[in-house]
Amino acid sequence: LRGILRMRRIGHTGTLDPEATGVLVVCVGNATKAVSLLTEHDKEYIALCQLGVTTDTQDLTGSVLEDRRPVQVTRAQLAEALQRFTGDYDQLPPMYSAISVGGRRLYELAREGKEVERKPRPVHIERITLLDDSLLAEQGLFTMEVRCAKGTYIRTLCHDIGAYLGCGGAMAQLTRTSVGAFRLEESRTLAEIEAARDAGTLEQLIVPTQEIFRDLDILTVREEAVRSLVNGNPFLPIDVVDYTPAAIDGLSDEEMPEPEEGQRVRVQDEAGRFYGIYAYSARQKQYRVERFFYQQQ
Repeated sequence: LRGILRMRRIGHTGTLDPEATGVLVVCVGNATKAVSLLTEHDKEYIALCQLGVTTDTQDLTGSVLEDRRPVQVTRAQLAEALQRFTGDYDQLPPMYSAISVGGRRLYELAREGKEVERKPRPVHIERITLLDDSLLAEQGLFTMEVRCAKGTYIRTLCHDIGAYLGCGGAMAQLTRTSVGAFRLEESRTLAEIEAARDAGTLEQLIVPTQEIFRDLDILTVREEAVRSLVNGNPFLPIDVVDYTPAAIDGLSDEEMPEPEEGQRVRVQDEAGRFYGIYAYSARQKQYRVERFFYQQQ
């Protein structure tokens, strides 16, 4: 993308496995300030899982460690296993991952044939939906949709489901369908982005910085409060002159709810200029800046 866009100030918001496809939110220019905030967003995936096979990478690109096919897993057993991993569970990060241990990436050590001790990390899976089990009996394959919090490895989830069922498992295919409010149907391939650049329509593909946070409510503050915003100062709930609920909430009631501790919002002035992301402090009863984006001309 640096080459296509001819920009150096660019950053992504989360890696994808080499064989995976799907949504990867990329920030350019001033929007790179948002990268660390976007890594907090929940993600959704559609994964094809192969039961009966265990590999060193936990997907089918790796070396097979054990092959126990054909498997004897019923639909009821599979449904029970998926329910078992819904919610919170401690997940052991795979060796083939970008996690750093002792200053080195785990996948670098794995490629050297080394394995180091890793500690399980708590992950949260909001839901697992079984989409297709028509090939379960014949080939040990099933497709699931997963909505999860950051830090969750779907490869490892497939591996853990297989281990729970006693037959082993590995990820066969993965598509990330959403990151926060950004969905697959809105995404563009590298080829499409390059074509838009050549056609002079690239600007139409770039989402305004404020839209990155479309899942956050919008607070419009009065002019007097704006003067302090540009200096990084906090503002009070009484400084809010308008409230717009997040587009993805589907809310019709535009009455501002009582703010909660840590609640994050988008802040703009009455002319619609976006200033940044603010979080509410219940103890201080004010909104404090979390990330400031506005640039004075």
